[in-house]
Amino acid sequence: MGVIEEGAKKSSVLWLSLDRPRLAWHTWHDDAIYLVTGGGEQSLPGLAEAGEVRVTLRSKDNGGRLVAFDALVEVVDQAEAPGAVAALAKERLNAPDAGRLVERWAAGSRVIRLVPREPVPS
Repeated sequence: MGVIEEGAKKSSVLWLSLDRPRLAWHTWHDDAIYLVTGGGEQSLPGLAEAGEVRVTLRSKDNGGRLVAFDALVEVVDQAEAPGAVAALAKERLNAPDAGRLVERWAAGSRVIRLVPREPVPS
């Protein structure tokens, strides 16, 4: 298991370099990071339109930077990625509408897949 996969599996949050550093919750699924934005979920302005983004994973042990890397940004067709959507729904804590979560996402949110490139040495 590589440092990116290990870090993404151990910590449920990461930092994205967008208009400013943004904290986001996510899940690791099928060798990529998945997250949800918009529609009542975390606001990650500009992410869906970005071709690439800098991602920083933190250490679960000490909270410090574990690894930073660039990732390709892909908007996911939720109907074609039920496994990724289910993995995200499982990680979504304290959803006010847990029973309708996936339907709400389909109606107003975007699921984003971040495909890691090689890590940048710390």
